[in-house]
Amino acid sequence: MKKIYVGNLPWSTTDEDLKELFSTYGTVESSAVVSDRETGRSRGFGFVEMAPADADKAISELDGRDYGNRALRVNEALDKRRGGGGGGGGGGRW
Repeated sequence: MKKIYVGNLPWSTTDEDLKELFSTYGTVESSAVVSDRETGRSRGFGFVEMAPADADKAISELDGRDYGNRALRVNEALDKRRGGGGGGGGGGRW
């Protein structure tokens, strides 16, 4: 499975909306819109999991596409565990 990041979603988008949008390109294994822990409101992005070939097609077709008057940002999700980002280096001694 390939995990896809979907950003710039309209605030009203649900998990089911996301699944429906991506199902045009293949079987959606999972879809989830990320919500704020405290308020429960959408944070405007989510994730979808699909077979790699289907995911690649969905990414190329949907990235930049208008959805609810917003241009979607769609790309392969980066695995946090692979380390991408890392913290700041530390105050060295002068």
